[in-house]
Amino acid sequence: MTARIGLPLLHRLPPEAAHTASLIALKLGLGGGRGPVSTARLNTTLAGIEMPNPIGLAAGYDKNAEVIAPLAKLGFGFLELGAATPRAQPGNPKPRLFRLSEDRAAINRFGFNNDGMQAIADRLDAARAPVPLGLNLGANKDSTDRASDFVSVLARAGAAVDFATVNVSSPNTEKLRDLQGKAALYDLLDRVMSTRDQHARGTKIFLKIAPDLSATELAEIVEVALQTRIDGIIATNTTLSREGLVSAGKDQAGGLSGQPLFERSTRILAQLSHLTGGQLPLIGVGGVGSAKQAYDKIKAGASAVQLYTAMVYSGAGLAAEIATGLDALVAADGFENVSQAVGAGRDAWL
Repeated sequence: MTARIGLPLLHRLPPEAAHTASLIALKLGLGGGRGPVSTARLNTTLAGIEMPNPIGLAAGYDKNAEVIAPLAKLGFGFLELGAATPRAQPGNPKPRLFRLSEDRAAINRFGFNNDGMQAIADRLDAARAPVPLGLNLGANKDSTDRASDFVSVLARAGAAVDFATVNVSSPNTEKLRDLQGKAALYDLLDRVMSTRDQHARGTKIFLKIAPDLSATELAEIVEVALQTRIDGIIATNTTLSREGLVSAGKDQAGGLSGQPLFERSTRILAQLSHLTGGQLPLIGVGGVGSAKQAYDKIKAGASAVQLYTAMVYSGAGLAAEIATGLDALVAADGFENVSQAVGAGRDAWL
């Protein structure tokens, strides 16, 4: 991922080893970058959080909050770390990350491998970042009460971040997606919001959903989100679909991310925008690899977007490149600020 280490070299390594190497390179200061890209057109307010631009890093890259400062130099407007679980856990057996180069995609089945909330919260407490930070909340694989896991992580680490994401959409922890059901989701979010009010009053709460939801399921999620007064929805996590893939390894188990997810996730985003009627900020994730794709998600209803897998193929400079390109696209359409474009092209995705 890191520019100076070189994508060709990273791609000679197995995918998870390349991921680890890129983290090491960032720690060594090899990532480059000059900090957040910011213009008057790109300045964004998301659920009350001030951001220099609406291009964020999705959860899953810096799972353990180890390279916050180097990542903040790469042009991002905000960063999401994690996922963090109450107890450290190794995740699923290796290999568990697969590069699908012909599809500019990846499949992972990491299973929430992380250092645990104590270590991650300590790093967040010490962080001094020029951009807003978020933490993805996860549940331990062997947990008998996963709602309590989300609550525990938020209580310990929530005060150190600007937002926390309730992740009920990873396909790699058995039955986790069951928490997207109406009754279970209401109970979970109600407990999370109560914990936020007790331990992390200023922290915004987002919900990350799967792209593999029916119209009925999506409507129920929106109903619960509005009832519990969460602060936003992230759409979407990885997909279980394998439609249209051509790369070797396409049949590996796990969640698919990257370019094949773009259309599916953007349609879910547009449906959410329609269902919420602008009452909830939305963050678009899935297949963003260019300024045009970021702008398409914004016009479909996203107030901000996140990327990750595209950096595997385009390098560490991608966030700055997208932000700069987005500024030009917003200007070309005559908008004074990117917020004016939110939802402007939603109907094309419905």
